[in-house]
Formats: sequence, structure tokens, C-alpha cells
Amino acid sequence: MSASSTARRIAATALAAGAIVSAAALPAAAHDGDRQRTPKVEISRVQADSPGRDNRTNRSLNAEWVEITNNTRHAINLDGWTLKDEDGHRYTFNDYRLAGRATVRIHTGEGRDTRTDLYQDRRNYVWDNNRDKATLRNDHGRTIDTESWGNHRRH
Repeated sequence: MSASSTARRIAATALAAGAIVSAAALPAAAHDGDRQRTPKVEISRVQADSPGRDNRTNRSLNAEWVEITNNTRHAINLDGWTLKDEDGHRYTFNDYRLAGRATVRIHTGEGRDTRTDLYQDRRNYVWDNNRDKATLRNDHGRTIDTESWGNHRRH
């Protein structure tokens, strides 16, 4: 075998290997733009079934809650935003700014609002233990996020 044919074989092998590596890398690079982005504001957790017996005490009602998280670095004004269940129970945020990278917990029962805990001041449960859907809408009525559990009803 001559030196030139050996060099051609080595070059062909190197080119083929490069093509394989390039082909393998292409799908990963093309997929980077398809990654789901973290929403700016989201329903991050739901405690629909308060621990213990459902006896409608304020303690039990406040153990039922929904958490809303701001994933941005900047505060977001939630004034006029709503949190609603499938039965139409609605909580409207009033004069509340959610700090950047912060979470607020909206409790069903009565309490004193703070920057980390808000209260609906209800005397009955809102969230169905087995199935329901929480919907967060902004002050223009646009759905920002939903969280459902169980076999929720479809409208």
C-alpha cells in the first residue's frame, strides 16, 4: 500500500468521523430553542386537602392554600388579578405587589395579610380535595397559569 492511499484512507476516516459527530450534535443544537421557558408568574403549589379532619375551623381552612411564585427578578403588581376554582369561587388580589423571586401563599380562611401570606377570609372550603382546577388570571382577564388535580371537569 502506498503512502498516498494510506493518507487518503486516514483522511476519509477522519471526515466520516467528523460527519458522524456533527450529525449527533445537530439535533441537540436545534432543540435548544424549543426549551420551555419558566413562566414569569405561576401557581407553584396547591394544598387542596387540609391535613386532618375537614371541620371548618379557621385553622383547617387556612391549611388549604395555593402558592403563587414570581420567577422574575422584578416585583409584579398583582392588583386586580384573580385566583378562581372550577365552581367559580374567586379571590381578587387587592393592592398587592409580589416581590421578585418570591412566593405568596393564599389561604382560604381568615387572617392578617402579610407579604408572604394572604387570606380569602372565607368560612367554607374552596378547593375540592379530589379534583379541581385553580386558574390565575391577570387584571385583563388573561389566563396566566392553571393547576388541576384529579379528573377535573372540562367546560
